[in-house]
Amino acid sequence: MIYFHIPFCKQACHYCDFHFSTSLKHKDDMLQALGMELDQRKSYLTANKVASIYFGGGTPSLLEAADIDRLIDRVASHFEIAPDAEITLEANPDDLNKTKVKALCGTAINRFSIGIQSFYEEDLRWMNRAHNADEAESAIKRVQDAGFENITADLIYGYPLLSDEKWRSNIQKLLDFAIPHISSYAMTVEHKTALAHFIKQGKTVPMDEAQSAAQMSMLIEMLVSAGFDHYEISNFAKQGQYAKHNTNYWRGVHYLGIGPSAHSFNGVSRSWNVANNAQYIRGIYANEAMRETEQLSNEDRINEYIMTALRTMWGIDLHKVAQDFDNATVSYLKTAAQPFIERNQLTIVDDQHLRLTSSGKLLADHIASELFLVDLEDQ
Repeated sequence: MIYFHIPFCKQACHYCDFHFSTSLKHKDDMLQALGMELDQRKSYLTANKVASIYFGGGTPSLLEAADIDRLIDRVASHFEIAPDAEITLEANPDDLNKTKVKALCGTAINRFSIGIQSFYEEDLRWMNRAHNADEAESAIKRVQDAGFENITADLIYGYPLLSDEKWRSNIQKLLDFAIPHISSYAMTVEHKTALAHFIKQGKTVPMDEAQSAAQMSMLIEMLVSAGFDHYEISNFAKQGQYAKHNTNYWRGVHYLGIGPSAHSFNGVSRSWNVANNAQYIRGIYANEAMRETEQLSNEDRINEYIMTALRTMWGIDLHKVAQDFDNATVSYLKTAAQPFIERNQLTIVDDQHLRLTSSGKLLADHIASELFLVDLEDQ
């Protein structure tokens, strides 16, 4: 898998703590550096075939179609891109005008991830989104009219302006559009964001955990009733419409992250690039890695697998744990899971898969952390 982090946005959403710049002054230098980093790190992945290319950010839809073409061609110069590869572009609705969509039809992009977040004008203003409610709807229609069927849309819940009535309406709107994949996340307050500052200053009320839990339950009920598989805590899809990129990530497939702040994983180590555009560009031009690398211990690897696998409908595969690690780890997990099984928050299916129940999904991160391994010699 290849991930490109495109670190540019028109404006800063109040809740966002991803790395980006609102200045496009050095866009050309950045694009050149992205291609050069791919050249420099082409041997990072042991597999030559690429099943997924993902343009994330930031706002990748700020790029021109020609920019995207050049980056995909650069991938093809080093890797075999699978005939059925999923090539995703994250896009803001305001970027998906008629001209841009027509141009993107000429690229290899075959999947759009559209950041809708809400169909309500006052909510979008509160979030400081760059698009408005009309653009949220017209962008979906325009992409569909252009012939794109593989579309996912994002929604956010659990913030003060979002009544249950508005939340149901947002979900129903995506169902009415026949969107086959929906990603939805609870509003979180990240350190050093504008939202965190507003809460500290008393300009907005804190997020309500009970509201978030109730609206997550509504989301699950509506989408499952509509025929969606709840295949990951925050992701729902019609059968056969699961995101390849996300699914492979949760299943531990190796990936190469290109761009400032991008992460990479090759099974034994994890690395992450500097989250500074100027430093990143200078480092790439000088062929001096501006990144940190962490060698993963067995404990790190199993804990990461627990965190990612437990979030999916497939759960933790105990046979895989035995094969990749050892039977002692399997025994540890079964013992650690028992209190949650007794509370009907976890279940073991066919003595092989450890999965969250419906009530357990509301506590996914907590349960995963309770299953994490510490030094087994101390057990």
